[in-house]
Amino acid sequence: KVIAETNGFLLFNSIRQLVSYAGLDVIQDESGQYKGKSRLSKKGNAHLRAALYMPAVTAATHNENLNKFYSRLNEKFNYKKQSLVAVMRKLLVLIYTLWKSGEDYNQNYQWTGIKTGGLPPATR
Repeated sequence: KVIAETNGFLLFNSIRQLVSYAGLDVIQDESGQYKGKSRLSKKGNAHLRAALYMPAVTAATHNENLNKFYSRLNEKFNYKKQSLVAVMRKLLVLIYTLWKSGEDYNQNYQWTGIKTGGLPPATR
């Protein structure tokens, strides 16, 4: 359903565009001296958010990495739903990344944090 709702990610050039399209981005309610609450924009595709909800619940329970992420966020946030939305966003980014790269899911994958920027390995 995620692939169908996003048309195979054809219209997206970045993760930020995709997250905004899904309505999983955070907006700040601020103006001058006024500091309001941050909240989810929900201006995006409600079907996509609905399609990610139950997989996020399952992943937060059974996936080791996402369970640690979910538990860590539960200590930080007031409501568990906020942590669940963060897991939904992380799943969406994971789906997008795997779809674009054509790779299989590797549960033990460790991100190195190095952005190559298109440079050959010899010049890094």
